[in-house]
Amino acid sequence: MRVTFILRCTVCGEENYLSEKNKKNTPDRLEVNKYCPRCRKQTLHKEKTKR
Repeated sequence: MRVTFILRCTVCGEENYLSEKNKKNTPDRLEVNKYCPRCRKQTLHKEKTKR
């Protein structure tokens, strides 16, 4: 049930983090404040949309 996904910065669009989640417990997309090396500050990172 665990699925891997990429976290993308909402400010610059950089794909920075690879993470896992349990789809059964968290069916919605994640939004987390993480450090973006390109912006050099903490920004909101959202789960990348699947194509």
